[in-house]
Amino acid sequence: MTDAGTSGGHIDTGKPHSARMYDYYLGGKDNYPVDAEAAEQVISLFPAARELARTNRLFMHRASRLLAGRGVRQFLDIGTGIPTEPNLHQIVQETVPEARVVYADNDPIVLRHAQALLHSTPEGRTAYVHGDVREPGKIIAAARETLDFTQPIALSLVALLHLVGDEDEPARIVRELLEPLPSGSYVTLSHATGDFDPETWERVVEVYRKGGTAAQVRSRAEFSAFFTGLELVEPGVALAARWHPELGEQTGGEGEEMPLYVAVGRKP
Repeated sequence: MTDAGTSGGHIDTGKPHSARMYDYYLGGKDNYPVDAEAAEQVISLFPAARELARTNRLFMHRASRLLAGRGVRQFLDIGTGIPTEPNLHQIVQETVPEARVVYADNDPIVLRHAQALLHSTPEGRTAYVHGDVREPGKIIAAARETLDFTQPIALSLVALLHLVGDEDEPARIVRELLEPLPSGSYVTLSHATGDFDPETWERVVEVYRKGGTAAQVRSRAEFSAFFTGLELVEPGVALAARWHPELGEQTGGEGEEMPLYVAVGRKP
């Protein structure tokens, strides 16, 4: 799980943070003992947590590669997380050197490392917005400074919505983010699910909630509802490792069975 956002620019090392826990799963260095402790609690409940994080990351690579291959030249990535190479702009600018990428996150550690996200190709451009997904209007307004909203934009909400509780109306957030995007734009989503082991995931969610993160896993039907009114890219809603495996790396082994739903939808 990555980050839905925290308030302010202060780095609170007294409680675990979802983005730093995700960094720990990926073997990163930008986490604190409190994050490692919480992440290890999750691993004790769900031993494949590290592989789930890698599976999610590789899905992001493949989806971004597919959309760049379809000629999309603008990307808005919300819930960016702590920079981990290759970042989204590095993936898409391999295919489309002139691609423009706007990253948005509300984690102060991501803000601190934002410079790592700004090394664009000479032809392209990258920018960073410090903002919370729960305030989509502010993110869109800031993104307009870099992106052309008359041309298709690929919106990325990868491993983010399972950190937005129903009380914050995630479906409304998705609609409000998509509304200003022109026809031919896309949205890429991934989301942890408790469909295959509800009891374990109830306990995993509780670890996050005790740390102050509004985690919430959702069913296949609940995940599919985020794509209402959109045209799903084949193969539609799928487990992450089964989504266009021909486009890039896989974790191998158990990755195909990771409880992570993914899909990409096109705005008509």
